[in-house]
Amino acid sequence: MMNFLSTLKIFLCIQVPETLSEEVLGKIRAPPKSDVPIIKPRELADADGFLFGFPTTFGSMNAQFKAFLDATVGLWHAQALSGKPAGFFYSTSSQGGGQETTPLTSITQLVHHGMIIVPIGYTFGNGMFEMEKLKGGSPYGAGTYAGTDNLRQPSELIGSSFPYQGKYLAGIAKKLKGSQ
Repeated sequence: MMNFLSTLKIFLCIQVPETLSEEVLGKIRAPPKSDVPIIKPRELADADGFLFGFPTTFGSMNAQFKAFLDATVGLWHAQALSGKPAGFFYSTSSQGGGQETTPLTSITQLVHHGMIIVPIGYTFGNGMFEMEKLKGGSPYGAGTYAGTDNLRQPSELIGSSFPYQGKYLAGIAKKLKGSQ
């Protein structure tokens, strides 16, 4: 996989700054923060494409990620992210928790930056049509259900959709970069 991505500037496993207090995080049973680096908005300009992932709050992008994107106004003014491909993956606590509304309401962030929206569509094949097992995600992006206790782990089917979406978006980013 490194050969495929070797010409792309990518960030793997980064997080945005936390905006909630420890008290609130405890009440919502948020998992403990890892030692994953925290990205600064200006660092986005260096990437060739984006696959943004975040939990859903009340059917839309969580406040922490929204605050991070709100801090990209300087990049917006400079059009530093314009023309870059981007997509979303997400988690919700329940089946009705925003598996489609989350990416739909998040698209506005990409549109204002002039980014190219790259959904997973139905390219994931038969996994998109699974009806017998609990499955998150939608044509807008890979998704999973965290449960109200944030302890539920993705099934094998759901888990395989995330790396698939990453490779799919990276392939498009590479084509776009090669056409410049």
